[in-house]
Amino acid sequence: MRGKKAPQRILAPDRVYGSPTVTKLINYIMEEGKKSIAERIVYQALESAGKSLEVAPTEVLDKAIENVAPVMEVRSKRIGGANYQIPYEVSKERRLVLALRWMIAAAKGRKGQPMSGRLSAELVDAYKGEGTAIKKKEDAHRMADANRAFAHFARY
Repeated sequence: MRGKKAPQRILAPDRVYGSPTVTKLINYIMEEGKKSIAERIVYQALESAGKSLEVAPTEVLDKAIENVAPVMEVRSKRIGGANYQIPYEVSKERRLVLALRWMIAAAKGRKGQPMSGRLSAELVDAYKGEGTAIKKKEDAHRMADANRAFAHFARY
């Protein structure tokens, strides 16, 4: 690893809910610098998910992230000419990043609705502990569990 680690930037909270997590979600949804479109998509999705579950929209997002965020993941490491998949614990920041990334990818994978509807449906599924993003988390945990024998190669 060359150079210094990049400083952790603190995101400003969004205007509607006052949550930095919502700002991060908006920034991940945004394509080609079109932030107003990304904001509209996210706010519509959160409102729709909140109404369908009869819960506050920020609670839906927080619970969905909590359900999707992985605790363990595997990383490849070369030892003595062989590559091993070594399970590592996931940091708090990376958990949030992976959870948001997986939910957005799952929403983009759905078809037949505008993006706000697809994101809303994925948030509802993640809130309930179902859906594609949850499956992705379970796959990551299954891989980590299967490679538990190589955990002694991990050095922190």
